[in-house]
Amino acid sequence: MVVTLIGYRASGKSSVAPRLAKKLGWSWVDCDDVIEQRAGASIQDIFAHEGEPGFRKRESEVLAELLQQPNMVVASGGGAVLSEANRQLMKAAGPVVWLHAPVDILVRRLGGDRNSSQRRPSLTGRPIADEVAEVLAFREPLYRECASLIVDASSERPPQMAELIAKYILEHESREVTAQ
Repeated sequence: MVVTLIGYRASGKSSVAPRLAKKLGWSWVDCDDVIEQRAGASIQDIFAHEGEPGFRKRESEVLAELLQQPNMVVASGGGAVLSEANRQLMKAAGPVVWLHAPVDILVRRLGGDRNSSQRRPSLTGRPIADEVAEVLAFREPLYRECASLIVDASSERPPQMAELIAKYILEHESREVTAQ
């Protein structure tokens, strides 16, 4: 089983994944880190040289591979849900958890993260608050469609989110065993 964390950047996926994996006794991986390692370049550089289609192709290939692993927590990229194939693969691999936060919280977190602007390209070229609102409005229905569980990432801290998700996963696993 794979638990996939989805959500906009700065929603907490990379902070929650290692905590959740530890609680479950599983391994974890950040999809964006794997993409950068394999490309030998930052996501921003990949976007600059290959465009968004090149990056999304790499993202889909890496995600498909990671979703085959046993007992893994995957912190997906924020845009992984844009591909119907990715959404189907994530749902087939196990629970998909959407770390949901409103635009103002995401903007505040992104503004406080110096690495985010260096590592991640602008998707619209607009001011960050406008970009987050625009991109999130488009992606929210896709996150919702894909999610087995929605966690409020605005009020919960990463340790509490990991605890909530672990409880859900363990209950989900016990129901599957009982049903068999």
